[in-house]
This record gives sequence, structure tokens and C-alpha cells, in this order.
Amino acid sequence: MSEAGQLTVAPGGALHGTVQVPGDKSISHRAVMLGALADGVTEVRDCLLGEDVRSTMGAFRAMGIEIEELEGGRLLRVHGRGLRGLRAPTAELDMGNSGTSIRLLSGILAGHGIPATLSGDDSLRRRPMRRVTEPLGRMGAHIHTAANGTPPLVIESGHPLKAITFEMPVASAQVKSAVLLAGLFAEGETAVIEPAPTRDHTERMLTGCGVEVSVDGPRVALRGGQRLTACPITVPADLSSAAFFIVGASIAPGSELLLSNVGVNPTRTGVLSILEAMGARIERLNPRSIGGEPVADLRVSAADLRGIEVDPALVPLAIDEFPILFIAAACARGVTRVRGAEELRHKESDRIATMAAGLGAAGIQVETFDDGIEIHGGALTGTRVDSHGDHRIAMSFAIAALRASGPMVIDGAATIATSFPTFAPLARAAGLRL
Repeated sequence: MSEAGQLTVAPGGALHGTVQVPGDKSISHRAVMLGALADGVTEVRDCLLGEDVRSTMGAFRAMGIEIEELEGGRLLRVHGRGLRGLRAPTAELDMGNSGTSIRLLSGILAGHGIPATLSGDDSLRRRPMRRVTEPLGRMGAHIHTAANGTPPLVIESGHPLKAITFEMPVASAQVKSAVLLAGLFAEGETAVIEPAPTRDHTERMLTGCGVEVSVDGPRVALRGGQRLTACPITVPADLSSAAFFIVGASIAPGSELLLSNVGVNPTRTGVLSILEAMGARIERLNPRSIGGEPVADLRVSAADLRGIEVDPALVPLAIDEFPILFIAAACARGVTRVRGAEELRHKESDRIATMAAGLGAAGIQVETFDDGIEIHGGALTGTRVDSHGDHRIAMSFAIAALRASGPMVIDGAATIATSFPTFAPLARAAGLRL
């Protein structure tokens, strides 16, 4: 990768061997957060130490939490200070590019009652925050945003929270988690009702820390005032990161790849269901549980993919994986159509527009909608793509080079480090020509 963050990938090749991608980003964020709020020392193994999670770690260090990095980063020790042990930060908390950090922390800090300002990079400061600040405001928090509802978030102190029942208008694990974490500090029972299932890592990890969490269909609830007890956490490999290799092995003729220790939480496996509906050959081997999370090894072989109409029920379960799924669709026979994915327009970039522009430049026929995209499978040419600083866009077009007729040149690829700092060496070892 060049100093300017440009990545060039030569066309062709196949993926082989065994790959273990880094720890799950969503679980890593939550392990640090819950460890900070727990009584005792939380040991976290295989935590992802990408830039996003380091933003979370930096925020808690700024609020008095000691976090040790041991064994070359494979082990974190988070010295918890209890439910109300955080200290007010003396400077603005920089969340970098991490939407998870800023949204979940807003719930914790609103409940904790200490003043803080949360901000981030240019991309994060364009992302919508009212979906979090409005329910927290209903609980009694005083949080100010920029005029258009974006960061920085200024959280006032001295406003105790009361429990609410919040019916989420849009399925979002980040919003659900922010409200539940605020509910730990609120008087009464806080409940969230989901319009569709979203990842449930927060609920699982709170339960592991001794918090009673009630799950009744789409309703998730907890009582305020419960204390967390430190417990060991092992982070499985991130399915969102593994998805790049799963699609790569599926689209590149002659590929066969084994991905080890991948988290296969059923609230995250929409990407596997969509790919299997397209004809992907994915075997789940050695299913087991690590730290309360289901895990398996995944063996993936090249397959002749076909276009499909994506089941709208799977969209919330694969929302982070759609950029690489769009590459699979571009390499499939026929037409793939996705609707009900308006959330993609509010990620690190507008992922519908950014992917459509890149695919169009690579010779693929696309049509976009407010809430989705239609992709006609075809022959990918080499091209130059602007990732708009979006890590998942950059990695998706790197994988696309496996089926392209010329090099893929990707601008703005430095942000890959936010979620997958070892992507380049792992992909190169597996056979990607970068």
C-alpha cells in the first residue's frame, strides 16, 4: 500500500490454505466497554486491536480505566471500576471512524452522568446520531448534536435516567445496545422492541457478566442498577472480516479455503444464508462454543454463483457484509436485487452509491434505489475505485480483482486498518495478488 493509502491488486489468482482472521470487532468493542463497567479484572483474549477498537480503548483510558496489552496484544486486561467508577474526561473523546464506539458510549455516558464530548474524523462527523440521542433523551439524558444531528455529541451531567420501552423504527444493534447500556443506570426496567432481529452480542455478554436480561421474541429488557462481574472473554474470529475471504474463494475458480474459529452467531449469519442461496459451497466444520458465542471452521470452495432476490428478512443480519456481497453479485449469473437496505446509505460512506460507482466503472450494469441496488452479473474490468475512506469498500474491490481482467487500483485504502489491520498479509498469503 502506498503512503497515500492507494492499494493496487493484480488480476486473477485463486485462494488456498487456512486463514484465521482477527477477532470480531463488535465483540471486541463490547468486551472493553463491559470490562470497564464491571467489578474486577476482565481478561480478553484475541481482541481485535484495529483502529476502531483502539478508539474505544483510548476513551476508557481517558476516563480512568487501566487496560494492559499483554502477550503481543493477544491478551487484554481491563481493570474495571464498577458501574459508576468512570471519571469525567478532561478533553474531547476522539472516536476516530468508529460508529460503534460513539453510539454505545453515548448510552454509557448518558447513564453514568459525567460530562463528555464525543467526536471523530470527518466521516464519523457526517453520520446520523439522532437515532441514538432521541431515545436517550426520552430517558432523561441531555445530549446535544450538531444542527443536522451529527457529531460532536455533548453530554451534560446531572440528569438521572428513567427506564423506557423503546420501539425501534429501524433495526440497529448499535441503537439497541446504547439504550440497554443506558438502562443499566436507569430507574426501572428498560425494554427495546426490535422490528427485525439484530446482532445480540450485548445481551449475551451482559448475561455472562451476571446481568439478568429478559429476551421475549423481539423484546429485550433489563432492570437498572444491576452490577457487572468481571469474567474471561475469548473473542471469536470476525465473520464480517471472514466474508471477504468467503466471497473470494467462492468467485475465484480453483479456490478452496479453510477459515478457522469463525463466529457464527445466528444474528450475524445472514451473509452465509445469502451466499448459500446464490449457490456458494460453504461447509461448517467442528461447531462449538467459545465464551457463549457459537463458532465453527468454514471450508469454502469455488462455485458457480447465480443472482437472487435477497430475502428482506436477511438484510439486517448481513448489513455490514453487503459491499462484498455486491462483488459476489457482480460475479454471479443473472440479476441480484437488494431492497430494504436504506441503512447502507448511512455507514462510513453511502455504500449503495459508492459500490454502484465502483462496479459501474468496472463494467457492471447496476441500478440503485433509495433502499437498495440491482446488479447484473457480468465481466469485471480493471479500474480505479475511490473507496471514500470506507474500509469495507476498499477490501471488497481488492477481492474483486480475483475476477477482473485488469488491475484494481483502490484509493483511500488506508482505512482498512480500522477493522482489519492484517488484511493485506493474510490475503497475500492466501493468493491475492497485492
